[in-house]
Amino acid sequence: MTRAVIALGANLGDARAALAGAVEALRVTAGIDVLSESSVYVSAPVGGVEQPDYLNSVVTIETSLSPRELLDALHAIENAWHRTREVRWGPRTLDLDLIDYLGVTSVDPELTLPHPRAHERAFVLVPWLEVDPGAELTGFGSVAALVPALGDQAITIA
Repeated sequence: MTRAVIALGANLGDARAALAGAVEALRVTAGIDVLSESSVYVSAPVGGVEQPDYLNSVVTIETSLSPRELLDALHAIENAWHRTREVRWGPRTLDLDLIDYLGVTSVDPELTLPHPRAHERAFVLVPWLEVDPGAELTGFGSVAALVPALGDQAITIA
């Protein structure tokens, strides 16, 4: 079993239900054991597309799935919530990002590990730090040390 970190976000429809449904889907997916689930946070969207605020959370898991198999499982859960990929950084019914897979690095355009912008995102790092105070982001170090560098990114518990 390998540890991995997944960030969840949604800002369309019943976003809270989408996050809860995604966690439940992870719990029943063969090869995945959910270890911890953060509180739900509210954050402003990034990327310049006008849209509602997001609800975000993070789960830590242990998995027997390969990174690619895990990504495929995440995409299947997103598809069950009618996720579309029409606008980069646009609004979403559900977004599941594989943030870190126990130190594995990949530059594959379809599976970049660790997630290429995780170290810049309060909506990833703050919930992750909540569930794992000793967290390390591969290639970037301590999550606790990264959070203060994020500046004024507003994130609050929902």
